[in-house]
Amino acid sequence: MALVSRAGAHYDRAMSFSIALTDEITLRLLRSGDAHAVADAYDRNRRHLAPWDPERTEEFFTTAHQSNVAAIQLAQHEAGTALPLVLAAGDRVVGRVNLSNIVRGPFQSGNVGYWVDAAQTGRGLAGAAIDALVAHSRDGMGLHRLEASVLLHNAASRRVLERAGFQPIGVAPRYLQIAGRWQDHLLTQRVLY
Repeated sequence: MALVSRAGAHYDRAMSFSIALTDEITLRLLRSGDAHAVADAYDRNRRHLAPWDPERTEEFFTTAHQSNVAAIQLAQHEAGTALPLVLAAGDRVVGRVNLSNIVRGPFQSGNVGYWVDAAQTGRGLAGAAIDALVAHSRDGMGLHRLEASVLLHNAASRRVLERAGFQPIGVAPRYLQIAGRWQDHLLTQRVLY
């Protein structure tokens, strides 16, 4: 298996990505067969995620829709522009971590997004998953910087990012349409090397 140079030219996207976060929960690459488990996880967490996510149609919570999303994300992964991950407890999905908009060349950066199942919050899973992603992004992918945006009032997520070494860049007014309205976000970054 080829390892990455700092420029990321030799990143082997076919490699297996699987990191045990606890005895029961693994952070691993999304699989096409995960669509039902992902749909179930989103459905189970509708109320938990509603304040932090865009408004969702009923179709979003279906296996068919999540199968299409998985196909797109896995194609992006194959193209080297995304790293779609799940937090898995056996066959059950209990969270997502996504590294998207990966840009090479002089940027060597990507955008981080994540969520954890309501029943799993408070266990340090988000922090452990982000720490694992940071290490892999630096050591396995050769990225220079990770970026993440967070709602100003999402104190828990802000703590996760701060503990993972993300530093504030500034506030972006009306940055994303979340929960049905344009909301301000804190932009953060973690410089990896």
